[in-house]
Amino acid sequence: MFTYFAHITADNVVDEVIVADQQFVNETYGANADQWVETFIDTPGKTYAGVGYTWDDETQDFVAPPEPVEP
Repeated sequence: MFTYFAHITADNVVDEVIVADQQFVNETYGANADQWVETFIDTPGKTYAGVGYTWDDETQDFVAPPEPVEP
């Protein structure tokens, strides 16, 4: 079964989302596998990550970037 994983930078910002299984992430990224966080597309109470979203360690969820302010 494939799942969705978001890569988070040192600043906890998502810069990539992939479809893979946990084994692939572990084998491909090894020691850096902890930089990949599973994201859920249709799970109540969870936010599906997109590029630019921020990972919140406290809530264990992703936060959408702020909406641009119209001039």
